[in-house]
Amino acid sequence: MVVRVATVAFEGIEARPVDVQVQIANGNVVFTVVGLGDKAVAESRERVRAALNASGLALPAKRITVNLAPADLPKEGSHYDLPIALGIMAAIGAIPQDALQNYTVLGELALDGTITAVTGVLPAAIAANARGHGLICPQASGPEAAWASQDIDVLAPISLIQLVNHFKGTQVMAPPRPAIRSAVGTQPDLRDVKGQESAKRALEIAAAGGHNLLLNGPPGAGKSMLAARLPSILPPLSPRELLEVSLIHSVAGDLAGGALTDRRPFRAPHHSASMAALVGGGSRARPGEISLAHHGVLFLDELPEFQPQVLDSLRQPLETGEVAIARANHRVVYPARFQLVAAMNPCRCGHATDPGFACNRQPNARCIAQYLARLSGPLLDRIDLHVEAPAVAAADLMLPPPAEGSKEVAARVAAARAIQVRRYAELGLPGIGSNAAAPSAVIEAVAQPDAGGLALVRDASDRLHLSARGFHRILKLARTIADLDATERVGSLHLAEALSYRIDTTRQARAA
Repeated sequence: MVVRVATVAFEGIEARPVDVQVQIANGNVVFTVVGLGDKAVAESRERVRAALNASGLALPAKRITVNLAPADLPKEGSHYDLPIALGIMAAIGAIPQDALQNYTVLGELALDGTITAVTGVLPAAIAANARGHGLICPQASGPEAAWASQDIDVLAPISLIQLVNHFKGTQVMAPPRPAIRSAVGTQPDLRDVKGQESAKRALEIAAAGGHNLLLNGPPGAGKSMLAARLPSILPPLSPRELLEVSLIHSVAGDLAGGALTDRRPFRAPHHSASMAALVGGGSRARPGEISLAHHGVLFLDELPEFQPQVLDSLRQPLETGEVAIARANHRVVYPARFQLVAAMNPCRCGHATDPGFACNRQPNARCIAQYLARLSGPLLDRIDLHVEAPAVAAADLMLPPPAEGSKEVAARVAAARAIQVRRYAELGLPGIGSNAAAPSAVIEAVAQPDAGGLALVRDASDRLHLSARGFHRILKLARTIADLDATERVGSLHLAEALSYRIDTTRQARAA
């Protein structure tokens, strides 16, 4: 006789159904797990054996075979412990066999029989609800599973004994409730930044349209300080965006206590990060920083210090909004619609733009160009706003704080984002929430400039050597500036400001 227990295997953020088949038969005393499992799955035999012993059950002296079907689908992780254990318990009569029929099960077992938290509970709960199943998961993951649906039946036991008592009717478990992550402290405020008015304006435009931003200035100018205050002016995640972000963080194991938050992600990896850390990968094809920053901000400080191959790996995700990680036996696709914000010094010493400074190795212009040459032209072409952040004088620092802070800027950003959401929803594109994510064909229609604007772009395209991508990014940026002004038509003033944030990358390459 074969006992079946439903569980899942993860491919990216998708939970694919897996059938755990347990057979106990006469023969040599052996415990075998088959079905293309990894090392964690193979080790589940010892964890299951110890957990059953701690719960007062002993494995029968028979041949135990566990098959994870489909057998050609790779199985990774420790969440197969609980379905294997429950399948064995049903096969020996410790729990009713029909008790598990309408449940998807996942969880890791400790040696004392307690059930510990695992990753990917939220996508597993959504997949179970779509199949008409309830979910059995660890108690620590119950609040996360409860977000899948109000109607899903979630059992979140502490241990195997508690789950057995529930099935026998001697103990009733209360259903878990969705958890919301409380805000820890206050976010940094733009009111803390003195001076840098042009950089603040660029930061507001970047937040309003989801545009990529590069801050270039000497050390101590406040570039990192400005970037750290970007989350304080970004609008909260919409319900759809919240679900997408939470699925990725659930698979990565970043949902502390199963609690969700509507704050946009802000990821700031060190410049020593590898390609696998940034775009995702490894033996288990885990999501990288760009996927963990989905619908949020990826901040790269000291941009030229990153490895060139690592930076160039961002080019495709910046265009497509997703990253495909291919391995010999499987292929995983993660969402990666992130906003790139970067900061850099003008040269290696950082002072080439200071008044009166002369580099003792070569002319300042050549020193600047050679440092910027560490960044590829195609990557720079994907950055919408290139902003100079000059050094702040001591006289500016002694001034009182500015009257306008993050609250006032966030209100304007939220109004501009609301205009964009409404515009693209009316065009039948509800999944687009910002101008930066709009397709080129759509942006040509919604950002059609007037006659003066067309002439301005025509003249600037030759001077700035605009590519086709650069032309469309200029239109997107001008559309965002017009949205901040709450105007329907993109005018020449909007285009002029958008063009002021572009740089001629071919000129920099010639100077280097």
